[in-house]
Amino acid sequence: MVTIHPDYFAAGGNRHPTAADWDTASGVLAYGAGRNVALWRPLEYQGLHALLRGHTDKVNAIKFFSLPTSKLQIIISGSVDKTVRLWRANPVRSVGFESAAVLEGHENSVNCIAVASAIGVVATGSADATVRIWHIDVANSNLQIQLLQIIPIKPRYFPLTLALSAIGSKEDLLLAVAGTKSFVQIYVAEANENIVDFGHRATLAGHEDWIRSLTITSIDNEPESGLLLASASQDKYIRIWRIHSGEKNSHSNRFGHVKVPGNSDISLSNKEHRFIASEKTYSLTFEALLLGHEDWIYTVSWRSNSEKIQLLSASADNSLAIWEADVTSGIWLCITRLGEISTQKGSTTATGSIGGFWIGLWSPNGETVVSLGRTGSWRLWNYNRRQDRWIQGIGISGHVKSVTSIAWAKNGAYMLSTGLDQTTRLHALWKREARQSWHEFARPQVHGYDLNCVDSLGQSQFISGADEKLIRVFDEPRDVAELLEKLCGISSSSNETMPSSANIPALGLSNKAVEPPDYDVASDAADLDDQKTGEPTTALARHALNIDHPPFEDHLARNTLWPEREKLYGHGYEISAAASSHDGTIVATACRASSIDHAVIRMYETKGWREVLPSLKCHSLTVTCLRFSDDDHYLLSVGRDRQWAVFEKDDVQGGTYILKSSNPKGHSRMILSASWVPIKAGRMFATGGRDKVVKLWHIQTDKAVTCRSAIPAASSVTAVDFFSHIPRHSLLVAIGTESGNVSLYCSRVNTLDFQMLHRIDDLLHPSTPVTQLAWRPVVATPEAANDMVMQLAVASEDSSLQIFSLSSIHEA
Repeated sequence: MVTIHPDYFAAGGNRHPTAADWDTASGVLAYGAGRNVALWRPLEYQGLHALLRGHTDKVNAIKFFSLPTSKLQIIISGSVDKTVRLWRANPVRSVGFESAAVLEGHENSVNCIAVASAIGVVATGSADATVRIWHIDVANSNLQIQLLQIIPIKPRYFPLTLALSAIGSKEDLLLAVAGTKSFVQIYVAEANENIVDFGHRATLAGHEDWIRSLTITSIDNEPESGLLLASASQDKYIRIWRIHSGEKNSHSNRFGHVKVPGNSDISLSNKEHRFIASEKTYSLTFEALLLGHEDWIYTVSWRSNSEKIQLLSASADNSLAIWEADVTSGIWLCITRLGEISTQKGSTTATGSIGGFWIGLWSPNGETVVSLGRTGSWRLWNYNRRQDRWIQGIGISGHVKSVTSIAWAKNGAYMLSTGLDQTTRLHALWKREARQSWHEFARPQVHGYDLNCVDSLGQSQFISGADEKLIRVFDEPRDVAELLEKLCGISSSSNETMPSSANIPALGLSNKAVEPPDYDVASDAADLDDQKTGEPTTALARHALNIDHPPFEDHLARNTLWPEREKLYGHGYEISAAASSHDGTIVATACRASSIDHAVIRMYETKGWREVLPSLKCHSLTVTCLRFSDDDHYLLSVGRDRQWAVFEKDDVQGGTYILKSSNPKGHSRMILSASWVPIKAGRMFATGGRDKVVKLWHIQTDKAVTCRSAIPAASSVTAVDFFSHIPRHSLLVAIGTESGNVSLYCSRVNTLDFQMLHRIDDLLHPSTPVTQLAWRPVVATPEAANDMVMQLAVASEDSSLQIFSLSSIHEA
């Protein structure tokens, strides 16, 4: 038997302003991560603790919901798949939540959600130009959901944001709707036990572009005191509107209406919108115009449970701003600005620009704010009362598109991942006295092409291949090596001859080694532009990584690039696969191909980085996977032409590889993955493909290769990997499929009769095809291998990266 435990989840956030919410009761932050809903406790260092799978397309909107009559916690998520899902808290489940209901009816992408938890009303807005009103109740622990109303948007536009709140003492409802027009529409539903019927009451004009966010709050937490509505637009402005009972604004002096000098009865005002609800008159007036952002504003959020009314805004100008009305004049001022300082901004991803903040959220107590950037990473700031300033804390990060390849360092010290978001990331275990946790410690490569493969050449070098015709080789910089040694206990062979860091020239794709100017990081950065490094790039700080915590996003984007050592040319099309030998002396590569002339495998020696000729020919279509045997004596390749090939090292010919055996009909459909069995069990390898089977092949002494075993799978096999040791005389193999399932199979070495040992919980495995599986390399004696803790890394097309720990295999 074996037990499995998730150690690490990494997934970048979706760049949609409504795709996250922070629960005031539990402290859990839920956000859209691809088609999943990711759960994170920002006030802890552990990172993600769950991914909720169920949607079939990208998640656009998330809200927490709870009824006062029940303690049940619910997450509501809307997706491009046109559905709204309800997730109910269930502590028994491994992820803490379970799918409770699916709301259907929208005819296009669901873009926004608003809730009025006190009365169980939920509003959902869609690109079908409608807003649907739902009522949710709990009876005998069962959810009861009813569609109350469908509001067609007129004039027709796509709603991008909603705000819903009770108004007045009789619990009338006010709904604000905005989107791909420059105005805000106000709908009101009068209190009625049986019917909720929203009617249009007002249209608020003033903005000059699309409106991306609405947020509403009560003044003094009293229904009769009125409401404040804030709207954020792509016109770079925030407008605040005040909704109050009565025909006159009794609080006009408090939030920005300016009295005319010399006349106490006249104030500078504007058009007043009036409407009646439950026989009560309400007035809606423009309150303030907030100027300060230099680019689109994506989100605004009121601080809850605070003596002061404060507004948080997130903008594409790479900043968060906190706004507050001056006590004396009532004028709204920006009291705090967080994020990027102007002299450190870059114009492209290569120079470190994060491309703006898409989401800004308050913590439940208002002492912490978080923001989501273009790279999918969350930044976090904590308010220090003693110092009266905001201090940046540890956030989380992850890929925002498919993770195409992963590779452990040869000694298992860290893991590299790469994907279609054009980044390569280094993940390692942060070791402290009391606890340990996984984090992204470096971003060695930020590229301009989608990345397809990565492999380690040793502890301080790796290769990567992208949608270009060459392989790039990278060296570890001294700053990153020292950081990993300090925080992760990873010993390094770095020396003073290594470059301190790397940078990318403007309009370039190659990481250049640089020695940054030596200035104090804490000093004023106003002179940074005057610092020259020989390239027209943002200046870097020497010792910028002299920190006692995992790097923040600004560190990752600027100071953790690895310098590029070499480019390996020869292929005619985009790189599809790459592998390095275990001793790091040989690199094998392949590219996309539709003919035998391009489907060759090119070999390079790493001492002088020269190609080893001749190229290896056998395949007729794209090679999908390359694997060296444990002793590097054989090279295994599989491809879309349904065949596998084994090449043998010829020491007589200077270490070149020659074709030993191939099978043009190894599988009935294309082969997508392969892995070598531990050499102590014999010369065997496994292949898996779209024919839903994993086959185990044995290389005989007479050069014949026979199929010894077959493991059927429920769907196409996309990844297979054998554990490098043989615990308790058993072979252990992990198999990933197109449906996202990850299963472990075990067999005695002498029988090769594989039986399923464990299948990762449906709530834990990826929601889309597994792209690669990789066991963490460990150095252990045969006796120690029996009781070791094994770790398996799982990469998926859903942008998630996961690491699972497995206990040792015990006799049944």
